[in-house]
Amino acid sequence: MLKLALRIPAGLLLAVLLLIALGGAMAAVSSNAPRGRMVDIGGRSLHLVCVGPKSDHPTVWFESGAFGIAADWAEVQRRLADKGQRSCAYDRAGLGSSDPGPAPRDSRAIAADLEKLIARSGEEGPFIFVGHSMAGLHVRLYAVTHPAQVAGIVLVDATTAEASDNATLRMFVERFGQISRLASSAASIGLLKPLAPLLGDGIGLPPDAVRAKQAAFGSGPSNRAAADEVTLWLTDAAQAREAGNYDPTWPVAVVTAGPVGNRAAWKSAQAAPARASRYPYAVNVDQAGHASLLGRRFGQAIVDAILHVRDAAG
Repeated sequence: MLKLALRIPAGLLLAVLLLIALGGAMAAVSSNAPRGRMVDIGGRSLHLVCVGPKSDHPTVWFESGAFGIAADWAEVQRRLADKGQRSCAYDRAGLGSSDPGPAPRDSRAIAADLEKLIARSGEEGPFIFVGHSMAGLHVRLYAVTHPAQVAGIVLVDATTAEASDNATLRMFVERFGQISRLASSAASIGLLKPLAPLLGDGIGLPPDAVRAKQAAFGSGPSNRAAADEVTLWLTDAAQAREAGNYDPTWPVAVVTAGPVGNRAAWKSAQAAPARASRYPYAVNVDQAGHASLLGRRFGQAIVDAILHVRDAAG
């Protein structure tokens, strides 16, 4: 029994050391130059990844969800490029490879950065804006305040400003904010880096994007910036609502994930922007998860929604 008792701590120690070694190897690999390029937006730079040929079709512009970076969209971008469709994704200020930005990192600050990034990117609009999760709020604020740049909207398992009135959602946002703070604290002292090879990619991304996603998962600065964004979720919802609603003449597509079950009311609320559009499109992918919806298994659903909006936009 004593020998067994001694083996267990030794085994745990060995596992921890192995994870640390894996984390170190991951960090070394991820130190390679990221996909895309850095774009100066006025004294600081944002990481931008544009893929696919330029054409007469509107370019797609992706906005990632909480803790998300440009790498989140790598599979969807690859499939769009295969169809001759150009798209751009970026790391928001402080996330991934982008320089930090001034506080607060609310939707207005994010929209101001995006306006500068688009202006200096060399990409010409109008654009199809795609937002995942919490980024549905950022996309709405930006689109409504920059209508001349909008060809259409795609919302990917996204929240809406009106959903912030729901007590259950408000409770979730509060708990998510607490968890985000804990995650940023753990990352800041290096606890998440050893776990990055195992937990860094919950989407199902191509290998070159996985490295960037794992690096962000283990990064203290990136996690702190993401947590700062999450704590402003309800502020973002208020800002999006104040900006107003989407133009009903814009094509709007909604893609949601997971079985309907007892979530019919929530999914109906998510699809409301599509129903208000003259060119509605809404699909639910039962087997997908909130993150895996963007990856190799289910990403085609997002591609199809984007192409629907593109065709509707003419």
